[in-house]
Amino acid sequence: MHRIVLKDKSNLLVTNFMSILLKFSPNFKRALQQRMETQLEAMLLEAKGAWADAEKAYACLLEDNPLDQVVHKRKVAMAKAQGNLSAAVDFLNKYLEIFMADHDAWRELAEIYVSLQMYKQAAFCYEELILSQLTVPLYHLAYAEASGLLLTSAHILKVLYTMGGLENLQAAKKYYAATINLTGGKNARALYGVCLCSVAINQLIKGRNKEEKESSELQSLAAEALLKDYKHKSPGKLPVLTTMLKNMKLIS
Repeated sequence: MHRIVLKDKSNLLVTNFMSILLKFSPNFKRALQQRMETQLEAMLLEAKGAWADAEKAYACLLEDNPLDQVVHKRKVAMAKAQGNLSAAVDFLNKYLEIFMADHDAWRELAEIYVSLQMYKQAAFCYEELILSQLTVPLYHLAYAEASGLLLTSAHILKVLYTMGGLENLQAAKKYYAATINLTGGKNARALYGVCLCSVAINQLIKGRNKEEKESSELQSLAAEALLKDYKHKSPGKLPVLTTMLKNMKLIS
């Protein structure tokens, strides 16, 4: 509540300051109008596919005001529209050097890295997101898991699970567990993730000492939670799930 009040007061101060400037400074008003016109012209050029001209217009705007977030993001969008993901990565990295707290930019950069199969770089982006927003389960899940599927209309990306290896799989399992904890055990993707990681880890440590073997408690609880969830929400698919979990040797 305090944050909302402070934000409202801050917005009110900015609005009042702008009103005073517009009223008593004709030069500022003309400069602001000119900048808005240039930005609209650049967006129109972008919409027409006149990339080079739009790039020049955005460069002029950034030269005048290097801290214009909208223009920085338009350059990223333009690079993606042209299929130039490497340029989009460069633009986003430069943008994040200035605006390090922009969570959407970190997430977008992670998505691009995964599409380029640069999983370690994507993992770094999700680490930044987790550090800044520890209680957001989506970032734990994205860091742990994977691409190709949809969640809240956004592509969630394979990072640790895709990278493979015992250490990454164990880390992935921990982040799946964190997601389960943050969502009260109601995230089916995280429950599946724990099961899949457990099977993959057991295959890698097969034949090792008992001390090195994974505890079966978490995977058993995840399997039971999935069965309970399917029994309640989708009983018709319960036999399929049961067969799959038996084949994975997670239930008897």
